[in-house]
Amino acid sequence: MTLHMPAETAAQDRVWMAFPSSGYTLGDTEAEAEAARDTWAAVARATSEFTPVTVVVTSAQTEQAQAHLGEGINHEITIVNAELDDAWMRDIGPSFVIDEAGALRAVDWVFNGWGAQEWATWDHDEHIGRFVADLAGTPVVSSDLRNEGGGFHVDGEGTVLATRSVQLDPGRNPGLTEADVEAEFARTIGAKKVIWLDHGLHRDNQTFGTRGHVDIVAAMPGPGVVLIHDQRNPEHPDFEFSRTLKEQFASETTADGTPFEVVPIPAPEVLRDEEGWVDYSYVNHLVTNGGVIACTFDDPMDAEAAAVLERVYPGRKVVGVDARELYARGGGIHCITQQQPSIG
Repeated sequence: MTLHMPAETAAQDRVWMAFPSSGYTLGDTEAEAEAARDTWAAVARATSEFTPVTVVVTSAQTEQAQAHLGEGINHEITIVNAELDDAWMRDIGPSFVIDEAGALRAVDWVFNGWGAQEWATWDHDEHIGRFVADLAGTPVVSSDLRNEGGGFHVDGEGTVLATRSVQLDPGRNPGLTEADVEAEFARTIGAKKVIWLDHGLHRDNQTFGTRGHVDIVAAMPGPGVVLIHDQRNPEHPDFEFSRTLKEQFASETTADGTPFEVVPIPAPEVLRDEEGWVDYSYVNHLVTNGGVIACTFDDPMDAEAAAVLERVYPGRKVVGVDARELYARGGGIHCITQQQPSIG
């Protein structure tokens, strides 16, 4: 069986999300819980302008989800029930691929709480990939790789971005080599070339991070084009990493040998929050049909970043959603969404 994962710019039938239900995602107070619900719902509503959205919600949070999402009023948002630990659908959901006959399939990675982190639970979330695939009526391609959707990025033509600190993490895949991961990526998502980054952003490699997801670092908006998180302030620990990434991609090629056009997209000017150095990133956006759902941070760089996205996604409407409440909980807009490509 030959499989390939379409680029995120390909036509989509649906976007899948999960609704915050418990733990640190909701926070310690009702005000924090409402901030989380409001932000997840804002992303769902913005996405639904372009693509139908299905949101997985725990039974205990159904009324809250209905109130925030407007199901029944906004007919492009549907609620389904399943138990959840967390709300990062990019990571707990399946990665949709197309087989050689043009049929949709869903790769179900092994989810183990971002490398069995002490603060994570995943008794429910490890089943969400298959749950979503079943609702989509899609055959499952099982993988033994401990992996998350935010841990890799594809251009739809065989080029894959990944980080050694994720797929080769001893907490995820002890003993696996780059060649082992590349072979599994070739089998499941049609990888022809994997471009390895050493790690992710500074904050994402701290205690409550993912250990280095690529989807806040770099993205390929089209074949031969790469967006790079550009931290321009030398005070921030990601400054040198951004420089290294630009140098790396200046000498990299795609799977078919095309040199990359490197497009820096600025980091926000804000450097710190109450927890330390921020990993705010405009790279972490959702492309869906005629739209781009982009992170904003009430920051002077919001406008410049939007202009970059408009340039690399011509003909699509860039819609900003304030993502600070997402990043306070560990991720961005790309992290809470998972696209289902169209077939036929």
